[in-house]
Amino acid sequence: MAKKTIADVDPNNKVVLMRVDFNVPLDEAGNITDDRRIRMALPSIRSVIDRGGKLVLISHLGRPKGEGPEPKYSLAPVAKRLSELLNKPVQFATDVVGPDAEAKVKALQPGDVLLLENLRFHPGEKSGDPEFAARLASWADIYCNDAFGTCHRQDASMVAVPKAMDGKPKVVGFLVAKEIKYLSEVIANPERPFVAILGGAKVSDKIKVINRLLDVCDRVLIGGAMAYTFALAQGGRVGNSLVEPDKVDLAKELIAKGGDRLVLPVDTHCGDSFSPDCHKMIVKAGEIPDGWEGLDIGPETARKYAEIIHQAKTIVWNGPMGVFEMPPFDEGTKAVAQAIAESEATSIIGGGDSAAAIEKLGFADKVTHVSTGGGASLAMLEGEKFEAVELLDDA
Repeated sequence: MAKKTIADVDPNNKVVLMRVDFNVPLDEAGNITDDRRIRMALPSIRSVIDRGGKLVLISHLGRPKGEGPEPKYSLAPVAKRLSELLNKPVQFATDVVGPDAEAKVKALQPGDVLLLENLRFHPGEKSGDPEFAARLASWADIYCNDAFGTCHRQDASMVAVPKAMDGKPKVVGFLVAKEIKYLSEVIANPERPFVAILGGAKVSDKIKVINRLLDVCDRVLIGGAMAYTFALAQGGRVGNSLVEPDKVDLAKELIAKGGDRLVLPVDTHCGDSFSPDCHKMIVKAGEIPDGWEGLDIGPETARKYAEIIHQAKTIVWNGPMGVFEMPPFDEGTKAVAQAIAESEATSIIGGGDSAAAIEKLGFADKVTHVSTGGGASLAMLEGEKFEAVELLDDA
């Protein structure tokens, strides 16, 4: 799946249209509360402007209706923050394919950066409209996809735009290249033992990935609320825990398929209500009394999982072990995160809650790779092919 990167093309005096993921969180006043996604795009951005390219950045932010501008979803604060990070002016177009964008693209000089307004203000982005895509494509000499978080989508900027640029270079940015390397290539040929840790609320969200990883992993460790559906499948008691009764048969199939490779919790940290100051107790897995709910893996499970993690050579983690936002039910997630950080294995953290947990606990610099895409990283772990990547030039 190796693709040509932005380093493989000469952007000098050419217009590079780069799809980035600037879908950053904003507070009520429109201030950016976490600029990680902007910072992650900087190497690709600098690669273009440092070599004399004229850079046009396109991104979405939030979920506007696609019926025109919605001020709370404007990318204007992103242009300001990017300007500070680059220590140079970043121009901002107040429309996507309108007169302001067109005039500013035409006026670009080598080394300039222009950010267009939120792609999703235009109905053509979500509908994949070829006319909208052709308009964007017509301005550019090179297309670069550095937006891993939307690589599993069919949005115009991801699929229709590179299609419209047939015959022109179409490459990945450094961020997408790194995601492909870790989420696809490392998993296709892992150093063993290969251990996956899967958490989160629902078995149904992770069916495909559990199935695939059971085929390739030496151990698959289960945590989070989905563990209670597995407990139910083994005839256990789950009290008031979050379960999917309609997925019990599926859990039984996965238990049968996994055998010793599928590792389930041996104890559970419970509360008598969903709050940090509830009454708490540790019980054996499958022995949660009525009126109580499982909110985290227990200490014995945490020790057992840490032991398996320490022996691993390749680790994939997707999904927390419990309610990690609510102490003391963050202990299981902390123990797993710490074991991964201490490990010498190649460690790949799926996006979403796992990425948030590893950042929050301060271990992000002690793992090999933290994915920037929640849904996209899960889809790639499932072995899904992304048209947005397949369309690009092979290395």
